[in-house]
Amino acid sequence: MPFLRTPDECFIGLPDYDFEPHYVDVADPAEPGATLRVHYLDEGPADGPIVLLMHGEPSWCYLYRHMIPPLAAAGFRCIAPDLVGFGRSDKPTDSSTHTYANHVEWMREALFDRLDLTDVTFFGQDWGGMIGLRLVGEHPGRYARVIVSNTGLNTGDRGAGEAFLAWQEYARTAVAFPIGNIVAGGVLSGLTEAEIAAYNAPFPADEFTVAPRTMPSLVPTTSENPATPANRAAWKVLETWDKPFLIAFSDSDPLTAGGERSFLKVPEAMRQQIVVEGAAHFVQEDKGPELSATIIEFVRSTSE
Repeated sequence: MPFLRTPDECFIGLPDYDFEPHYVDVADPAEPGATLRVHYLDEGPADGPIVLLMHGEPSWCYLYRHMIPPLAAAGFRCIAPDLVGFGRSDKPTDSSTHTYANHVEWMREALFDRLDLTDVTFFGQDWGGMIGLRLVGEHPGRYARVIVSNTGLNTGDRGAGEAFLAWQEYARTAVAFPIGNIVAGGVLSGLTEAEIAAYNAPFPADEFTVAPRTMPSLVPTTSENPATPANRAAWKVLETWDKPFLIAFSDSDPLTAGGERSFLKVPEAMRQQIVVEGAAHFVQEDKGPELSATIIEFVRSTSE
């Protein structure tokens, strides 16, 4: 399939982002034998407990720059991939390539076939949760515990709120798609101009933005969505989940407000819940170090 690869020089000198890039190749579903390159961060001791940090839309793993250092200092191995179409990962330019199923498969191949991650503590926000929870449901034996924040596993059975439908329409029709400013709009504490530029860095021209423009339309808002059966199947696993599960939604996110209630279907004996105060949609920006401390305490308190 046709794809773009953001030049390496776009990532030079980004504030608070001094991490080495790592890459694996995954299969191109449109062309047998061809591959796409997936980027990921791998920080902390190689033999440490794994924390998988998955970003959403329209961000990239830059989102975790304030969470990774305290987690690594506490002895955790932090894996933070860029979804295909985002960050330093390759960017298919045909919007039809960006299906929910393809994004799940690309991450499955990268994380399990290539990196062989096991005993994973998963943290997912936004699309990082939507893709990551599908993998939890389909490969539960790979995971030790789950943390969800400002995300969901939509089936379309209950429709969608006005704020999300407006976001879908904007992503579909906007002439310009200023990714850095979009991220800044979901942060209570604000971003500097340099940080906004860093979120723009993977997308040096509009033709690089096909994935972030397309992803909102993939969220199931009706039960006829092609992803609905697989998401329902993942829910069946979560409804009988027998490992630690933490709900950590923020208090000021209009897009996912109330969405934490869907995770009350996880068995009560396995479930913990907190509210991250003073944070909007991109909780990692507003409360990154505090969230890392929460993850550290959650892992330690639930380890045998």
